[in-house]
Amino acid sequence: MKQNEERLPLIGMGLKELQDVAFRGGMPRFVGRQLAEWIYSKGATDFDQMVNISKKNKEWLSANYVIGREAPASVVKSSDGTVKYLFKVGHGNAVESVYIPDHDRATLCVSSQAGCKMNCYFCATGKLGFKANLTAAQIINQILSIPPVPKPGQTPMNPLTNVVFMGMGEPLDNLPEVLKVIEILTSPWGLAWSPKRITVSTVGKLPQLKELLDRTKVHVAVSVHTADTAQRESMMPAQKAFPISAVMRVLSGYDFSGQRRLSLEYIMWRGVNDDVAHADMLVRLIGNLECRVNLIRFHAIPGVDLRPASEERMIMFRNYLNSNGITATIRASRGEDIEAACGMLAAGQPRAKRPGENPNKK
Repeated sequence: MKQNEERLPLIGMGLKELQDVAFRGGMPRFVGRQLAEWIYSKGATDFDQMVNISKKNKEWLSANYVIGREAPASVVKSSDGTVKYLFKVGHGNAVESVYIPDHDRATLCVSSQAGCKMNCYFCATGKLGFKANLTAAQIINQILSIPPVPKPGQTPMNPLTNVVFMGMGEPLDNLPEVLKVIEILTSPWGLAWSPKRITVSTVGKLPQLKELLDRTKVHVAVSVHTADTAQRESMMPAQKAFPISAVMRVLSGYDFSGQRRLSLEYIMWRGVNDDVAHADMLVRLIGNLECRVNLIRFHAIPGVDLRPASEERMIMFRNYLNSNGITATIRASRGEDIEAACGMLAAGQPRAKRPGENPNKK
């Protein structure tokens, strides 16, 4: 029998890979489909639960593979019902995912990388630097292995209705593994979700954004945060390689007027990007593109000398966009008291101050 660390996990594998596993074990390929059903549809955590697979075949599977489900290392619950999970992902790395209950919706914000290469000035994850890309197994484990956490007066936790790739990391920087997870989530042999239940968030990494749009029907959220290109480059180094104007040109080639939705994320900082001039620049950047703008309150992190915009400025900004025919909403802040809100995920690591002054004050 192989040692535990040498046995590959089955979660994260697609149907063909599972069929290949069965073939290598001398089993008919249809056993691969049975494995997919047990792992994804029925949530099996042990080979002994797979009653329609022979004892001999289960022994071979157990000797060579693990199912791969791993419980979170820690769980922290916010006063608003948001729950943050810490998952160990090997080699001393860890990631966080966030469960957000909201009436009849239950959304899980999943991580795709340990750390991040994008180094956005205002993001705690970026302060960690890049550690590793997660495997499909490590990504989908976050979805399959969250324990039931009931809302007040409810038990058990509502089933997940949505998954957003908005946790730690840039999803399009790990696109092959993210695509594998999307396939598992949406395929009939997997979880059979509608792609409308999935959103992928990105700084606008090209050409991976185009590949995602061509190969899937999931929703897309693009982190804009300012339409001032010089300001955006100083706060988001990805702007230099992937100018937001180029990203918008790519997006304009797709139809977002139907079921697929495009969101533009816009964190608002006091005295930086919260005035009418910035609202007008955003209107001109969007043009006729069908989209929704999510205005997000900034959540302070150590070493970053930015402050959240006032509620009055956020309302003014929203109303200006609405008056120009752009749907804009102010996103409710969730989980700030447990460092689970937008831009705060850091896998429990100390967050170092970025050298130098903030170049974005005006």
